[in-house]
Amino acid sequence: MTKTTAAAATLVAALFASTATMAQTEIQWWHAMSGANNDVVEQLAKEFNEKQSDYKITPVFKGTYPETLNAGIAAFRARQAPAIIQIFDAGTGVMMGAEGAIKPVAEVLGQSFDKSKYLPGIVSYYSKPDGTMLSFPYNSSSPIMYYNKDAFQKAGLDVDNPPKTWPEVFDAAKKIKASGAAPCGFTSTWLTWIQTENFAAWNNVPYGTNENGLAALDVKLEVDAPIFVEHFQAIADLAKDGTFRYGGRTSEAKQLFLSGECAMLTESSGGLGDVVKSGMNYGTGQLPYDPKGNGAPQNTIPGGASLWVFGGKSDEEYKGVAAFFEFLSQTDIQSRLHQVSGYLPVTLAAYEATKASGFYEKNPAREIPIQQMMGKTPTENSKGVRLPNLPQVRDIMNEEFEAMLNGSQDAKTALGKIVERGNAAIAQAAGQ
Repeated sequence: MTKTTAAAATLVAALFASTATMAQTEIQWWHAMSGANNDVVEQLAKEFNEKQSDYKITPVFKGTYPETLNAGIAAFRARQAPAIIQIFDAGTGVMMGAEGAIKPVAEVLGQSFDKSKYLPGIVSYYSKPDGTMLSFPYNSSSPIMYYNKDAFQKAGLDVDNPPKTWPEVFDAAKKIKASGAAPCGFTSTWLTWIQTENFAAWNNVPYGTNENGLAALDVKLEVDAPIFVEHFQAIADLAKDGTFRYGGRTSEAKQLFLSGECAMLTESSGGLGDVVKSGMNYGTGQLPYDPKGNGAPQNTIPGGASLWVFGGKSDEEYKGVAAFFEFLSQTDIQSRLHQVSGYLPVTLAAYEATKASGFYEKNPAREIPIQQMMGKTPTENSKGVRLPNLPQVRDIMNEEFEAMLNGSQDAKTALGKIVERGNAAIAQAAGQ
């Protein structure tokens, strides 16, 4: 071979290599995972990218759940939307209403998709009334109780038997504060999702009319019922001397628990990664219920988020998204995600594999969120909440809860305003 021929061959090889590199399709995945859960996202993308060379998943952190939703809406309007976006449970109704903006996951996955492989309660939450699954259930969670065992011991409480009802929680919080075991007895993330939406489902009382919005968009809120008023007034009373401390509208209160400031926390099961990472001597228990509930405890409703696919992408991008979702559905991946993050395994195979491995025998508390969601057949009160503007309604609730917690109004007034303002906002969003 002459030097000229060799040089030409080298050039051709370089061009082919360059073309192969350029052929790789990049798929942006916008998400809201921070802390230990962000590490999981980065690891998943890395593993998928290393397993094949046709597609590259690029995770992009976009802030909190509401911030990520807003970023996605703005990007779509600017025609710069990513292929995949993680949207929290409250944004499900918003995304369902934007039919032209999204491509149903059932269409993306095509014939390879079998929704019977996924946990039924999760599938139904992210599906249309006709059963078409719209988004991929990436990180579904259930709210549970976390408690600081060292603080419990100092306060003379049973470290192996956390409170099971809300009156027991409130009594324990007072003992913790009075004993000096911790400056604060109890805190909670997500007063909307945990203390309102799941409080309704877990206690089998209505959050709103028309099956909380699943039967029709014409919803009237019912969160001013006596059971809600009594619950929130108890929290407001504890807030007066700091026995209860408010951390923020989403997951900020978790830091009050991790720092040792508050001894009990109701938070997503998906918060487990950060609790484990903290090295705290902690315990977990089921979400407390109200003894006045209708046969409580009933079942919790999914939190966390799912992955939505924007419309208007190329066939190659959709092939890449499908390949990534199939990767995420693998039993070993789902089992690992569940075991390290605290989120629910979204496939039945992953749940069964985890159970067969003896994981729950060694970690019995880790099955709590699954048992809470699957323990009973959902009722009209406990299938979930589906509003066309749930994020907006949550903002209204948070404004009134904050005024209640700073002593500006009592719980009855706060919940009355929530119903009045919330119903007006829902009617406007539903075009009534």
